[in-house]
Amino acid sequence: MLSTVILISGRGTNMKAIVEAQIPNVQIKAIISNDPEAKGLEYAKQQGIEAVVVNHKEFANRSAFDTALKACIDQFEVDLVILAGFMRILTPDFVQHYRGRLLNIHPSLLPLFKGLHTHERALEAGVKEHGVSVHFVTEDLDGGPIIAQARVPVLEGDDADALAGRVLVQEHQIYPKVVQWFAEGRLKLQDSQVLLDGEAVTF
Repeated sequence: MLSTVILISGRGTNMKAIVEAQIPNVQIKAIISNDPEAKGLEYAKQQGIEAVVVNHKEFANRSAFDTALKACIDQFEVDLVILAGFMRILTPDFVQHYRGRLLNIHPSLLPLFKGLHTHERALEAGVKEHGVSVHFVTEDLDGGPIIAQARVPVLEGDDADALAGRVLVQEHQIYPKVVQWFAEGRLKLQDSQVLLDGEAVTF
């Protein structure tokens, strides 16, 4: 059984997708948020999953927050930490502590459009394709080794909301699939290389 926690900062739609996928042999020990007002916390409670707040505003700096967050996560003795719309830049010490068992989803075809406002930036750049990436987290913001991507076309007349909506559909499909690969022992990070079924994954 793979034990995991999911970290959110808002609605937690990707968290919901993972919960509702009911992935075999995956136990979600807790949903943790840095924001006590995060709407996803109520959903977690409705599902009978422990909902925990580690409010970043109560800490003097990022390092102190990450130390407390790490302590909170480690009490659940997890095998995997899933970032699902967790809007915090994590310290190198935190990332190293969970290296190879820390996943993130990002709404762009990395390495394009790291950071925020990806849909607006994709439209401004005039790209023909946009999408989503799931990657292992490293100290490089949105720069960790890519595990999987899903693509959507950019259509004439798209605005950021329309494009985001199509990307979100793909997010909800691709993230549970990657978590399932990890639970099945098919996915791992070796040095800086993603291996799926023992074969190198490249993008």
